[in-house]
Amino acid sequence: MSESGRVRVAVVFGGRSGEHAVSCLSAASVMRHLDPRRYDVVPVGISRAGRWVLQSGDPARLAVSDGALPEVTGGAGVVLPPDPTAGGLVVIEPGEATRLLSGVDVVFPVLHGAYGEDGTIQGLLEMAGIPYVGAGVLGSAVAMDKEYAKKLLAAAGLPVGDYEVLRAGTCLSDDARARLGLPVFVKPARAGSSVGISRVTDWTGLESAVALARETDDKVIVEAAITGREVECGVIDDVDGGPPIASLPAEIRLVRGHDWYDFDAKYLDDACEFDIPARLPEADIEQIRSMAVRAFTALDGAGLARIDFFVTDAGPVLNEVNTMPGFTDISMFPRAWQASGIEIGELLDRLLGVALRRPRRHG
Repeated sequence: MSESGRVRVAVVFGGRSGEHAVSCLSAASVMRHLDPRRYDVVPVGISRAGRWVLQSGDPARLAVSDGALPEVTGGAGVVLPPDPTAGGLVVIEPGEATRLLSGVDVVFPVLHGAYGEDGTIQGLLEMAGIPYVGAGVLGSAVAMDKEYAKKLLAAAGLPVGDYEVLRAGTCLSDDARARLGLPVFVKPARAGSSVGISRVTDWTGLESAVALARETDDKVIVEAAITGREVECGVIDDVDGGPPIASLPAEIRLVRGHDWYDFDAKYLDDACEFDIPARLPEADIEQIRSMAVRAFTALDGAGLARIDFFVTDAGPVLNEVNTMPGFTDISMFPRAWQASGIEIGELLDRLLGVALRRPRRHG
């Protein structure tokens, strides 16, 4: 606790992945909605180079300005020692004595993609003995890796689309092309926010699509296109220790000239409309909510996740599981919970409360 008796929350954002800017936008929304009467917020940005720096607590500094996305740049350097006796962040500035920033009670790692959503920072926080919001090392790592997420979901009896994995030095065989058909989506296996994704409608475009994906990850996944409505469902842990609970599902509808839900459609072009809750029969809604909880459990989820589906004529098909979904003004996760009766401030209270109460591993 800080001297004021408030819970000290380190909100960590930015990071080294291609989702740096989206993380900044999410963190701005989180900081804007944390109750200052209850929380003492320590904003910690991670630059694209990986430097940890103290940032302004003003969410307006992390907004899109004249089409330019926000970015973490300067600030007083800090480190989080992987030492549970340290008790918090250490400020390190040239020409100054190293000093300890008084204890951090909990970390909210509002990070998307590599080094933030893949178990990396979760491992550091485990080493440091600091509670944090979201999935642990295993749950974060397997959900981030589209190949292993699909394998675990299928093993749990949940439907997933057809796909092929291309590791470094491999290419898509003729048999795989025949099985997947066209169009296909070519994606980095371990990324999100539609970074590095291409829709391929002719095999002549495959090579360039794979090259683009490999700029983000040397492991690439090629997915068969699924015809269906895009629906997302939030899942959170129950504050009283019961089973996870699912939000009402929300549907994304593309408008204004986009063929699929890419980065620009999501964040720059205002090209989406949403139905929250999705206009589906009650039986379908309950099936999606049940499947979302099963997917959360199958991937060892904790705290929160957003489960993405395609609703086809044959029923829902799992697409992806996001263990740190966006909290931007247009993000589905907080809006789906709002439609389910939980405003974002209460949602953040629940996530932080669960993180603080979650049992930690002992040596």
